[in-house]
Amino acid sequence: MSTNPPPDPAQVLADRITALQNRVNSLQAEVVLASLKDDLENLDTLVSQADVLLKEVRTAGYVFGAELELKVKALKGQWPNLRTTVQNQLNQQLPQLQSAFRPLETQMRDLNGKRGNLSAANAFANQVESAIGSVEAKVKAAQDSLSGSFDSFRSEANTLKSRLDQLKRMMQWQAEATFKLLPAEGLVAAVEAKWDKDGKDDPKGLLYLTDQRLLFEQKEEVATKKFLFITTDKEKVHQLLLDVPVDDVEQAKASKKGLLGHEDHIDLVLSANAPVRAAHFHLDGQDSNLWQAMIGRAKTRDFDKDRAVKVDQAAVDRAANAPTKCPNCGGAFTKPVLRGQTEIKCEYCGAVARF
Repeated sequence: MSTNPPPDPAQVLADRITALQNRVNSLQAEVVLASLKDDLENLDTLVSQADVLLKEVRTAGYVFGAELELKVKALKGQWPNLRTTVQNQLNQQLPQLQSAFRPLETQMRDLNGKRGNLSAANAFANQVESAIGSVEAKVKAAQDSLSGSFDSFRSEANTLKSRLDQLKRMMQWQAEATFKLLPAEGLVAAVEAKWDKDGKDDPKGLLYLTDQRLLFEQKEEVATKKFLFITTDKEKVHQLLLDVPVDDVEQAKASKKGLLGHEDHIDLVLSANAPVRAAHFHLDGQDSNLWQAMIGRAKTRDFDKDRAVKVDQAAVDRAANAPTKCPNCGGAFTKPVLRGQTEIKCEYCGAVARF
């Protein structure tokens, strides 16, 4: 029965010294608080970009989020004084940390010089390890203190940046869409989604919610040829598959599925005016409970009070005074008239009534 030979004491010491040197090397970057300096520079960039991002989103046509201008203004107003305060605190900490670090370099040279005396070297290594731990603790305390002084601001700034990025992506999707918004219509939300039908070749694309409509647009590459179950040819499909007024959404029910409930789904029950009576969507990257709430808000016109750009009153009046019967055949118009709509096609005779 073989046994492993005992470890070589000299090698054990060498490994220990290497580990201590690695800790000192790491501390060399940390005592100058490089990560905190990076955080401050990143916030400089974020704050300066927030205004630009918001202007891009507005130019692209996003009319909601009336509070966004105020949030961007508050961000830009708070940051200069806060940054100066943090920078002053950082400047005060730097000399103290660097002063505490310098003896470690000397101690490591002395420790390497004692390698020939294992007993003395190990005893001194204990002292060096203790000293390194002390400096590490001071660096961490300084990092925590300084970071804590602007953590709340950083969190708010990152949240705002994330929202503006999401809105920019949403407006880019809308700009590429196969449908156009009505003059008085505003896009509220958009999410990548799959329309679950029969489980085979279910369309994937984008689910859109405006303050007046719910739309699903297929936008994907689909296989056109296969050989032995391997796709050999594809084509891009980009088409509008669902377009209904939010008033035709009789019920929207969110659900969580999959392992640990990480999948977001929403079931819709639609009115008889809609092309389908029910639809189930698997959302990718957004909370289905949020979508349920947003659809409810759209139905009650609650988004109107969140507008940064008010609705054109003329469009409101035009929709309110729209004809209720076809001037050609007298058939009743049953579908809701949307703000910004300027014509109605009769479902009986096909005539178009303009107003």
